[in-house]
Amino acid sequence: MVDIPDRPSELRLSRRNRLVVYYLVGLVLLVLAYATVYNTALARLEGVDQSIFASVEFVVQTMTTTGYGQDSGLWTHPLMFLFVTLTQVSGIALGFFTLRLIVIPLFTDAEIDLDDRLTPKQDHVIVCEYRRDSVVLLDELSELGIEYVLIASSEERAKELSDDGYSVIDGSPQDASALERASIDTARAVVTDAGDANVNTILTVRSVDPDIEIITLTDDSDMREILSNTGADSVLSPRGVLGYRLAEKAVSAFDEELADTIDLGGELEVTEMPVQQGSRLIGTRIRESRIREETGANVIGAWIDGELQLPPDPDAVVRSNTVLLLSGPHDALEAFSEFTRPAPTLRQHDRIVVAGLGEVGQAARSVVAEEGLDVVTIDTDDRAGVDIVGDATEAETLEAAEIETAGAIVVGLPDDSAALLATVVARSLNPDIEILARVSDTDATSKALSAGADYVLSVPRVSARMVVRELRGEEVLAPASQIRLVRVSARPFAGKTLAESGIYEQTGCRVVAVEDGSGFTGTVDPQREFSAEDHVVLVGSDEAVQRFSRQFDASPVESAV
Repeated sequence: MVDIPDRPSELRLSRRNRLVVYYLVGLVLLVLAYATVYNTALARLEGVDQSIFASVEFVVQTMTTTGYGQDSGLWTHPLMFLFVTLTQVSGIALGFFTLRLIVIPLFTDAEIDLDDRLTPKQDHVIVCEYRRDSVVLLDELSELGIEYVLIASSEERAKELSDDGYSVIDGSPQDASALERASIDTARAVVTDAGDANVNTILTVRSVDPDIEIITLTDDSDMREILSNTGADSVLSPRGVLGYRLAEKAVSAFDEELADTIDLGGELEVTEMPVQQGSRLIGTRIRESRIREETGANVIGAWIDGELQLPPDPDAVVRSNTVLLLSGPHDALEAFSEFTRPAPTLRQHDRIVVAGLGEVGQAARSVVAEEGLDVVTIDTDDRAGVDIVGDATEAETLEAAEIETAGAIVVGLPDDSAALLATVVARSLNPDIEILARVSDTDATSKALSAGADYVLSVPRVSARMVVRELRGEEVLAPASQIRLVRVSARPFAGKTLAESGIYEQTGCRVVAVEDGSGFTGTVDPQREFSAEDHVVLVGSDEAVQRFSRQFDASPVESAV
């Protein structure tokens, strides 16, 4: 896949495409050279004066072995016969070369060297053996304009990704030659997610380039120190972050203080808040909710039945799994938290069930314990920290954890099918419980919401955002989030009003704030005209933000979520 730049000088081709271009240009030059020599020789040796275009036709006919046409009886000089013979032989040779270079790779399953597809790289990121849905990370990097090369040990997977337009080569990241093929000498960083082979990969990278930045992902928190001592500059544990985030959302149902917000500046903050079971908003249409009148907070979006609505449909009914996206001053968001919190008589006991005590479950358990709430853990293995040994997908196990009177359950099971089943069973046993779940497949997010979960996070999405945070060197306040909040330049819309910009209509992103010389404003007048110096804060799903980048050729100045 080749990106078309604004200027021809910026066109960057893969090695294979460069070879094709060189071949075609060389072929044209060879035909023109043959035609010039033939035309000159015909005039001087045979006394025949003909058009250069006729000579070009003769050369093409001869090289393609289609015949000699009107020139077949014109030659008598020996040099002419030699030249025609040379043309014939070179035409046959070029025919075989064309077949091997262009025709066979295009129309057969012949083996292709993926290195030939790479465009020249500079200041790029080498991603080694990424195991958390590579497409999610690679799309995130592309969206932010970060060049990359993925090294995949599976030749089949590498071929699939390369065919889809991603910069991928097959090879082992524990082999120095694979890193050299990925141009490590001009790279800015290496990201490794090779599991048990992380140490081997780090040592290999350090042997090739002792100074390059290395970012390592692990699902085992006990390995953090070992990986750091081996040579990793940053060690990320996405599942731990995800577990903390889910537990924080669960704890917020019992906490009077609102802390999970994103500060945009100018006293303007943004947060996403699940509507708790028993809230007065359940069953209310958004237009009738009186949220702004009662609290001062603005509803700028909502996850309803797994679909992000920006802005939400005024007639949409708030359900038990609705997540509202709100903006406003901190006091207004705290007022909303109090406004939507269930009455004490309707709330369940301050007890949270954690299903699955892996990396996600352990992180969630620690958060709940720090808040002083009761926590009951379930796992199939009898080990330290497990209160109930059993299968969290079975009603008997959940009943033993007293799920009927619990306030929330964090589903941290490693298998998505099991997580979905546990969600359905928990909802059937306690219709009012708040369910927060993790999934390993990004596509399973909507399934979990349909199964009855109130809040869902995917491991691939959280992992990708943590990596991007490290690469960009800026603080992402909440990498584990269901939405994207980005700040971009308003230059593409200079001289236009918000209504004329087409931002929402063309991309699905919504402008929630504008920064100009006077600071931030959270109330955006649709008729306000943008200037080239302004910045706008956009909110949207990952797909919407990617559409915005493609549509307006704009990369985020910074990513807030």
